[in-house]
Amino acid sequence: MNTLKNAKVGDTVKVVRLHGEGAVKRRIMDMGLTKGVEIAIRKVAPLGDPIEVTVRGYELSIRKADAEMVEIQ
Repeated sequence: MNTLKNAKVGDTVKVVRLHGEGAVKRRIMDMGLTKGVEIAIRKVAPLGDPIEVTVRGYELSIRKADAEMVEIQ
């Protein structure tokens, strides 16, 4: 399974599926990460956490733990 956590800077990926349960999944969806949306990876912090992405025209910083729940292609 390829996740957002494994994506490289400069990649543009598409969300295939969200993993997780209840409130965690809802929070990820509220940030705009839903099935079919394209995400551009902008930056990764020096220690790898957080990851900065562009989604739906805005910039979002997402923790590695949350990024691991987003399956991409």
